Amino acid sequence: MRKPAEENKKFWEIKPELRILGLDDGSFQRTDKKVLLVGVIYRGAIQLEGVLSRWIERDGTDSTDVVIDMVRSSRHKGQLRVIMSESITFGGFNLMDIQRVWTETELPVIALTREKPDMEKVEKALRHFPDFERRLEIVKRAGEVFPLTVGRGRLYLQLAGIRFEDAAEIVRMTCVHGLIPEPIRVAHLIATGISRGKTA
Repeated sequence: MRKPAEENKKFWEIKPELRILGLDDGSFQRTDKKVLLVGVIYRGAIQLEGVLSRWIERDGTDSTDVVIDMVRSSRHKGQLRVIMSESITFGGFNLMDIQRVWTETELPVIALTREKPDMEKVEKALRHFPDFERRLEIVKRAGEVFPLTVGRGRLYLQLAGIRFEDAAEIVRMTCVHGLIPEPIRVAHLIATGISRGKTA
């Protein structure tokens, strides 16, 4: 049964081995039509347990459907508890509707960035697309931006299906090599390594 997007998942206890799907995209050129999207199954910040990959359209509108399919087709589906991504944007301006992902997978979503999203700048960029209003609605549906201090740094979170307090605990628990949570950091390394042929 699908949960209403306004309800949050209840985490009675957040354990170090919590299964997380971390998402990030690979590098791409402006002439590329497709962009690699990588998902890694991580046990908290402890262990990598699986890798998933899909291709999405650069500046397209298919990332939400692709992420939902990625979850549903994974053999780890029953063990997953949270989805984490670096922002709601992949492959240029292919926007992930985090509220829809939460509703259709029943997995809470934590989208984070190192810089506070500039909504005015985002709206200006989206006006170049013929479906501007649809894309802007996805941005608005991502909701409030929550600042979070992690060590000496700061992250900004947008959430679907999870309380800020629970999201903050999960993010801090998984930040072991700098400011980016391990599931996202590893997804980025894999996606970049495949798309560039190297990670540095």
